Amino acid sequence: MSTTIHTHAVPAAPSSTRGQINGILFVALFAAAVTRIAAIPAIANLGISPLIVGIVGGMIYGNALKDGMPDSWAAGVNFSARKLLRIAVAFFGLRVSLQEIAQVGLPGLAESLLIVVSTLVIGTWAGMKLMKLDRDSALLTAAGSAICGAAAVLAFESTLQSKPHKSAMAVGSVVLFGTLSMFLYPALLRAGLIHLDTTGVGLFFGGTIHEVAQVVGAASNVSPEATHIATIVKMTRVMLLVPVLLIVGLWVSRSARNAAAKAGHDAAHAPRKLAVPWFALGFLACVVVNSLHILPEAATNTVNMLDTFALTMAMTALGIETRLSQIRDAGPRALTTGLILYVWLFAGGLGITWLVQHLFG
Repeated sequence: MSTTIHTHAVPAAPSSTRGQINGILFVALFAAAVTRIAAIPAIANLGISPLIVGIVGGMIYGNALKDGMPDSWAAGVNFSARKLLRIAVAFFGLRVSLQEIAQVGLPGLAESLLIVVSTLVIGTWAGMKLMKLDRDSALLTAAGSAICGAAAVLAFESTLQSKPHKSAMAVGSVVLFGTLSMFLYPALLRAGLIHLDTTGVGLFFGGTIHEVAQVVGAASNVSPEATHIATIVKMTRVMLLVPVLLIVGLWVSRSARNAAAKAGHDAAHAPRKLAVPWFALGFLACVVVNSLHILPEAATNTVNMLDTFALTMAMTALGIETRLSQIRDAGPRALTTGLILYVWLFAGGLGITWLVQHLFG
Protein backbone atom coordinates (compact mmCIF):
# COMPACT_ATOMS: atom_id res chain seq x y z
CA MET A 1 0.00 0.00 0.00
CA SER A 2 2.77 2.43 0.97
CA THR A 3 4.66 1.71 -2.27
CA THR A 4 1.67 2.67 -4.45
CA ILE A 5 1.29 5.93 -2.55
CA HIS A 6 5.01 6.53 -2.98
CA THR A 7 5.00 5.97 -6.76
CA HIS A 8 2.03 8.32 -7.22
CA ALA A 9 3.62 11.03 -5.06
CA VAL A 10 6.94 11.26 -6.95
CA PRO A 11 5.76 12.77 -10.25
CA ALA A 12 3.35 15.16 -8.49
CA ALA A 13 6.04 17.64 -7.41
CA PRO A 14 7.46 18.49 -10.86
CA SER A 15 3.98 18.76 -12.40
CA SER A 16 2.74 21.07 -9.61
CA THR A 17 5.92 23.18 -9.97
CA ARG A 18 5.38 23.28 -13.72
CA GLY A 19 1.77 24.34 -13.15
CA GLN A 20 2.92 27.13 -10.82
CA ILE A 21 5.52 28.35 -13.35
CA ASN A 22 2.89 28.24 -16.11
CA GLY A 23 0.56 30.27 -13.90
CA ILE A 24 3.25 32.91 -13.26
CA LEU A 25 4.11 33.06 -16.99
CA PHE A 26 0.42 33.42 -17.83
CA VAL A 27 0.07 36.35 -15.39
CA ALA A 28 3.29 37.90 -16.82
CA LEU A 29 1.96 37.70 -20.40
CA PHE A 30 -1.38 39.09 -19.25
CA ALA A 31 0.44 41.96 -17.46
CA ALA A 32 2.50 42.66 -20.61
CA ALA A 33 -0.72 43.00 -22.62
CA VAL A 34 -2.19 45.21 -19.89
CA THR A 35 0.91 47.46 -19.95
CA ARG A 36 0.47 47.93 -23.72
CA ILE A 37 -3.23 48.77 -23.25
CA ALA A 38 -2.41 51.27 -20.47
CA ALA A 39 0.07 53.00 -22.84
CA ILE A 40 -2.72 53.81 -25.35
CA PRO A 41 -2.91 57.65 -25.27
CA ALA A 42 -6.67 57.73 -24.52
CA ILE A 43 -6.08 55.66 -21.34
CA ALA A 44 -2.69 57.15 -20.39
CA ASN A 45 -4.09 60.71 -20.62
CA LEU A 46 -6.75 59.81 -18.06
CA GLY A 47 -3.95 59.06 -15.57
CA ILE A 48 -5.04 55.41 -15.36
CA SER A 49 -1.97 53.35 -14.43
CA PRO A 50 -1.24 49.78 -15.66
CA LEU A 51 -2.10 48.59 -12.12
CA ILE A 52 -5.71 49.67 -12.55
CA VAL A 53 -6.02 48.26 -16.09
CA GLY A 54 -4.51 45.03 -14.68
CA ILE A 55 -7.11 44.50 -11.95
CA VAL A 56 -9.98 45.34 -14.35
CA GLY A 57 -8.61 43.01 -17.06
CA GLY A 58 -7.95 40.29 -14.51
CA MET A 59 -11.49 40.56 -13.13
CA ILE A 60 -13.03 40.35 -16.61
CA TYR A 61 -10.97 37.23 -17.34
CA GLY A 62 -11.50 35.69 -13.89
CA ASN A 63 -15.27 36.06 -14.04
CA ALA A 64 -16.03 35.57 -17.74
CA LEU A 65 -13.39 33.02 -18.76
CA LYS A 66 -12.33 31.37 -15.50
CA ASP A 67 -12.77 27.88 -17.01
CA GLY A 68 -10.15 28.72 -19.65
CA MET A 69 -7.24 28.36 -17.19
CA PRO A 70 -6.03 24.95 -15.94
CA ASP A 71 -6.49 24.41 -12.19
CA SER A 72 -2.76 23.66 -11.80
CA TRP A 73 -1.97 27.28 -12.76
CA ALA A 74 -3.85 28.65 -9.74
CA ALA A 75 -0.73 28.32 -7.54
CA GLY A 76 1.20 30.59 -9.94
CA VAL A 77 -1.60 33.17 -9.92
CA ASN A 78 -1.65 33.03 -6.11
CA PHE A 79 2.16 33.45 -5.97
CA SER A 80 1.86 36.60 -8.13
CA ALA A 81 -0.94 38.01 -5.96
CA ARG A 82 0.90 37.33 -2.67
CA LYS A 83 4.70 36.80 -2.65
CA LEU A 84 5.51 38.79 -5.80
CA LEU A 85 3.30 41.57 -4.48
CA ARG A 86 5.31 41.88 -1.25
CA ILE A 87 8.61 42.04 -3.17
CA ALA A 88 7.19 44.70 -5.53
CA VAL A 89 5.89 46.85 -2.65
CA ALA A 90 9.37 46.74 -1.04
CA PHE A 91 11.03 47.97 -4.25
CA PHE A 92 8.45 50.78 -4.49
CA GLY A 93 10.73 52.55 -1.99
CA LEU A 94 13.23 53.33 -4.76
CA ARG A 95 10.79 56.02 -5.96
CA VAL A 96 11.18 58.02 -2.74
CA SER A 97 14.25 59.83 -1.41
CA LEU A 98 14.80 61.54 1.93
CA GLN A 99 16.27 64.56 0.07
CA GLU A 100 12.99 65.10 -1.81
CA ILE A 101 11.01 64.87 1.41
CA ALA A 102 13.38 67.40 3.00
CA GLN A 103 12.69 69.78 0.06
CA VAL A 104 9.07 70.31 1.08
CA GLY A 105 10.17 70.38 4.72
CA LEU A 106 7.83 70.60 7.70
CA PRO A 107 4.75 71.88 5.78
CA GLY A 108 4.79 68.86 3.45
CA LEU A 109 5.39 66.41 6.30
CA ALA A 110 2.70 67.99 8.48
CA GLU A 111 0.19 67.93 5.59
CA SER A 112 0.94 64.26 4.86
CA LEU A 113 0.80 63.17 8.50
CA LEU A 114 -2.48 64.95 9.24
CA ILE A 115 -4.15 63.68 6.05
CA VAL A 116 -2.97 60.06 6.46
CA VAL A 117 -3.86 59.71 10.16
CA SER A 118 -7.24 61.48 9.92
CA THR A 119 -8.29 59.60 6.75
CA LEU A 120 -7.35 56.21 8.22
CA VAL A 121 -9.27 56.92 11.43
CA ILE A 122 -12.36 58.38 9.67
CA GLY A 123 -12.34 55.65 6.99
CA THR A 124 -12.08 52.76 9.46
CA TRP A 125 -14.75 54.29 11.72
CA ALA A 126 -17.16 55.19 8.88
CA GLY A 127 -16.65 51.82 7.17
CA MET A 128 -17.22 49.70 10.26
CA LYS A 129 -19.72 51.77 12.27
CA LEU A 130 -21.77 53.60 9.61
CA MET A 131 -21.53 51.23 6.64
CA LYS A 132 -21.24 47.99 8.66
CA LEU A 133 -18.27 46.76 6.61
CA ASP A 134 -15.92 44.15 8.06
CA ARG A 135 -12.63 45.44 9.48
CA ASP A 136 -10.49 44.46 6.48
CA SER A 137 -12.75 46.09 3.86
CA ALA A 138 -12.93 49.31 5.90
CA LEU A 139 -9.16 49.42 6.47
CA LEU A 140 -8.32 48.69 2.81
CA THR A 141 -10.66 51.43 1.57
CA ALA A 142 -9.23 53.89 4.13
CA ALA A 143 -5.62 52.97 3.25
CA GLY A 144 -6.19 53.44 -0.49
CA SER A 145 -7.62 56.92 0.12
CA ALA A 146 -5.13 57.91 2.83
CA ILE A 147 -1.76 56.83 1.47
CA CYS A 148 -1.10 55.92 -2.16
CA GLY A 149 -4.09 54.34 -3.87
CA ALA A 150 -3.78 50.85 -5.29
CA ALA A 151 -0.21 50.28 -4.01
CA ALA A 152 -1.36 50.96 -0.41
CA VAL A 153 -4.36 48.65 -0.85
CA LEU A 154 -1.96 45.92 -2.01
CA ALA A 155 0.41 46.48 0.91
CA PHE A 156 -2.45 46.37 3.43
CA GLU A 157 -3.99 43.33 1.73
CA SER A 158 -0.71 41.52 2.25
CA THR A 159 -0.51 42.53 5.92
CA LEU A 160 -4.16 41.74 6.72
CA GLN A 161 -4.14 38.55 4.59
CA SER A 162 -7.61 39.54 3.40
CA LYS A 163 -9.68 38.13 0.51
CA PRO A 164 -9.01 39.42 -3.06
CA HIS A 165 -12.56 40.79 -3.52
CA LYS A 166 -12.03 43.16 -0.57
CA SER A 167 -8.96 44.62 -2.29
CA ALA A 168 -10.87 44.90 -5.56
CA MET A 169 -13.59 46.93 -3.81
CA ALA A 170 -11.02 49.27 -2.26
CA VAL A 171 -9.22 49.70 -5.59
CA GLY A 172 -12.55 50.45 -7.28
CA SER A 173 -13.12 53.28 -4.80
CA VAL A 174 -9.60 54.63 -5.38
CA VAL A 175 -10.03 54.59 -9.18
CA LEU A 176 -13.42 56.30 -9.10
CA PHE A 177 -12.66 59.12 -6.66
CA GLY A 178 -9.01 59.57 -7.63
CA THR A 179 -9.94 60.00 -11.30
CA LEU A 180 -12.69 62.45 -10.29
CA SER A 181 -10.15 64.53 -8.30
CA MET A 182 -7.80 64.66 -11.25
CA PHE A 183 -10.36 66.52 -13.37
CA LEU A 184 -12.36 68.29 -10.64
CA TYR A 185 -9.51 69.94 -8.67
CA PRO A 186 -7.92 71.85 -11.61
CA ALA A 187 -11.43 72.82 -12.89
CA LEU A 188 -12.42 74.26 -9.47
CA LEU A 189 -9.09 76.08 -9.25
CA ARG A 190 -9.56 77.64 -12.70
CA ALA A 191 -13.14 78.62 -11.80
CA GLY A 192 -11.79 80.47 -8.76
CA LEU A 193 -13.62 78.22 -6.29
CA ILE A 194 -10.37 77.06 -4.63
CA HIS A 195 -8.21 79.93 -3.38
CA LEU A 196 -4.64 78.61 -3.07
CA ASP A 197 -1.20 79.85 -4.13
CA THR A 198 1.26 77.56 -5.96
CA THR A 199 2.62 76.05 -2.72
CA GLY A 200 -0.93 75.54 -1.44
CA VAL A 201 -1.94 73.81 -4.67
CA GLY A 202 1.06 71.49 -4.36
CA LEU A 203 0.25 70.68 -0.72
CA PHE A 204 -3.47 70.17 -1.39
CA PHE A 205 -3.14 68.10 -4.58
CA GLY A 206 -0.25 66.00 -3.23
CA GLY A 207 -1.90 65.57 0.16
CA THR A 208 -5.39 64.51 -0.96
CA ILE A 209 -5.36 62.85 -4.42
CA HIS A 210 -5.20 59.04 -4.34
CA GLU A 211 -2.69 57.75 -6.94
CA VAL A 212 0.77 59.16 -7.81
CA ALA A 213 -0.21 59.27 -11.51
CA GLN A 214 -3.43 61.14 -10.65
CA VAL A 215 -1.49 63.72 -8.60
CA VAL A 216 0.88 64.38 -11.52
CA GLY A 217 -2.05 64.48 -13.96
CA ALA A 218 -3.97 67.05 -11.88
CA ALA A 219 -1.02 69.27 -10.92
CA SER A 220 0.42 69.35 -14.47
CA ASN A 221 -2.75 71.27 -15.42
CA VAL A 222 -1.65 74.05 -13.04
CA SER A 223 2.12 74.64 -13.31
CA PRO A 224 5.48 72.79 -13.28
CA GLU A 225 6.26 74.19 -9.81
CA ALA A 226 2.92 73.00 -8.41
CA THR A 227 3.56 69.57 -10.00
CA HIS A 228 7.00 69.38 -8.34
CA ILE A 229 5.65 70.24 -4.86
CA ALA A 230 2.58 68.00 -5.25
CA THR A 231 4.71 65.00 -6.31
CA ILE A 232 7.08 65.36 -3.35
CA VAL A 233 4.17 65.74 -0.88
CA LYS A 234 2.60 62.64 -2.44
CA MET A 235 5.85 60.67 -2.03
CA THR A 236 5.99 61.81 1.62
CA ARG A 237 2.55 60.19 2.01
CA VAL A 238 3.93 57.03 0.35
CA MET A 239 6.80 57.08 2.86
CA LEU A 240 4.26 56.96 5.72
CA LEU A 241 3.19 53.54 4.43
CA VAL A 242 6.01 51.97 6.49
CA PRO A 243 5.10 53.19 10.02
CA VAL A 244 1.38 52.73 9.30
CA LEU A 245 1.91 49.13 8.13
CA LEU A 246 4.03 48.34 11.18
CA ILE A 247 1.36 49.74 13.53
CA VAL A 248 -1.45 47.93 11.70
CA GLY A 249 0.61 44.71 11.66
CA LEU A 250 1.07 44.87 15.44
CA TRP A 251 -2.59 45.78 16.00
CA VAL A 252 -3.82 42.89 13.84
CA SER A 253 -1.42 40.50 15.63
CA ARG A 254 -2.74 41.58 19.01
CA SER A 255 -6.37 41.27 17.84
CA ALA A 256 -5.66 37.74 16.58
CA ARG A 257 -4.01 36.85 19.89
CA ASN A 258 -6.94 38.22 21.91
CA ALA A 259 -9.46 36.40 19.69
CA ALA A 260 -7.53 33.15 20.12
CA ALA A 261 -7.36 33.63 23.90
CA LYS A 262 -11.14 34.24 24.05
CA ALA A 263 -11.79 31.15 21.97
CA GLY A 264 -9.58 29.15 24.33
CA HIS A 265 -6.87 28.38 21.76
CA ASP A 266 -3.15 28.64 22.31
CA ALA A 267 -2.56 32.39 22.02
CA ALA A 268 1.12 31.94 21.21
CA HIS A 269 0.30 30.61 17.74
CA ALA A 270 -2.28 33.26 16.75
CA PRO A 271 -0.10 36.20 15.72
CA ARG A 272 2.42 34.25 13.63
CA LYS A 273 0.26 34.35 10.52
CA LEU A 274 -0.14 38.12 10.86
CA ALA A 275 3.39 39.16 11.72
CA VAL A 276 4.78 42.67 11.21
CA PRO A 277 5.29 42.97 7.43
CA TRP A 278 8.94 42.50 6.42
CA PHE A 279 8.32 44.13 3.05
CA ALA A 280 7.68 47.45 4.86
CA LEU A 281 11.25 47.26 6.17
CA GLY A 282 12.38 46.38 2.62
CA PHE A 283 10.58 49.51 1.42
CA LEU A 284 12.46 51.58 4.01
CA ALA A 285 15.78 50.01 2.97
CA CYS A 286 15.06 50.93 -0.67
CA VAL A 287 14.31 54.54 0.36
CA VAL A 288 17.71 54.69 2.09
CA VAL A 289 19.48 53.15 -0.95
CA ASN A 290 17.79 55.70 -3.21
CA SER A 291 18.70 58.57 -0.87
CA LEU A 292 22.39 57.55 -0.80
CA HIS A 293 22.51 57.40 -4.65
CA ILE A 294 24.27 54.04 -4.51
CA LEU A 295 22.64 52.89 -7.75
CA PRO A 296 23.20 54.71 -11.05
CA GLU A 297 20.11 56.57 -12.28
CA ALA A 298 19.73 54.21 -15.24
CA ALA A 299 19.69 51.19 -12.88
CA THR A 300 17.08 52.84 -10.60
CA ASN A 301 14.88 53.64 -13.62
CA THR A 302 15.15 50.04 -14.84
CA VAL A 303 14.28 48.62 -11.41
CA ASN A 304 11.31 51.03 -11.14
CA MET A 305 10.08 49.92 -14.57
CA LEU A 306 10.38 46.23 -13.57
CA ASP A 307 8.71 47.03 -10.24
CA THR A 308 5.74 48.65 -11.99
CA PHE A 309 5.46 45.50 -14.10
CA ALA A 310 5.61 43.28 -10.98
CA LEU A 311 2.89 45.38 -9.32
CA THR A 312 0.83 45.11 -12.52
CA MET A 313 1.25 41.31 -12.39
CA ALA A 314 0.10 41.32 -8.74
CA MET A 315 -2.97 43.44 -9.55
CA THR A 316 -3.83 41.27 -12.56
CA ALA A 317 -3.54 38.13 -10.40
CA LEU A 318 -5.76 39.71 -7.72
CA GLY A 319 -8.29 40.52 -10.43
CA ILE A 320 -8.28 36.92 -11.68
CA GLU A 321 -8.93 35.68 -8.12
CA THR A 322 -11.77 38.16 -7.52
CA ARG A 323 -15.41 37.12 -7.86
CA LEU A 324 -17.93 39.82 -8.79
CA SER A 325 -20.65 38.19 -6.68
CA GLN A 326 -18.58 38.92 -3.55
CA ILE A 327 -18.12 42.58 -4.58
CA ARG A 328 -21.85 42.92 -5.28
CA ASP A 329 -22.62 42.05 -1.64
CA ALA A 330 -20.55 44.91 -0.16
CA GLY A 331 -19.97 47.13 -3.22
CA PRO A 332 -22.42 49.99 -2.43
CA ARG A 333 -21.29 50.14 1.22
CA ALA A 334 -17.59 50.17 0.24
CA LEU A 335 -18.24 52.88 -2.38
CA THR A 336 -20.20 54.97 0.15
CA THR A 337 -17.24 54.68 2.54
CA GLY A 338 -15.01 55.88 -0.32
CA LEU A 339 -17.40 58.81 -0.91
CA ILE A 340 -17.34 59.81 2.79
CA LEU A 341 -13.54 59.76 2.61
CA TYR A 342 -13.59 61.74 -0.64
CA VAL A 343 -15.70 64.50 0.96
CA TRP A 344 -13.29 64.48 3.92
CA LEU A 345 -10.19 64.62 1.67
CA PHE A 346 -11.62 67.61 -0.17
CA ALA A 347 -13.08 69.65 2.71
CA GLY A 348 -10.71 68.46 5.45
CA GLY A 349 -7.77 68.63 3.03
CA LEU A 350 -8.48 72.29 2.24
CA GLY A 351 -8.71 73.01 5.99
CA ILE A 352 -5.46 71.16 6.73
CA THR A 353 -3.68 72.95 3.83
CA TRP A 354 -4.86 76.33 5.18
CA LEU A 355 -3.72 75.41 8.71
CA VAL A 356 -0.31 74.13 7.55
CA GLN A 357 0.33 77.26 5.45
CA HIS A 358 -0.59 79.53 8.37
CA LEU A 359 1.50 77.59 10.87
CA PHE A 360 4.60 77.23 8.69
CA GLY A 361 4.06 80.07 6.17
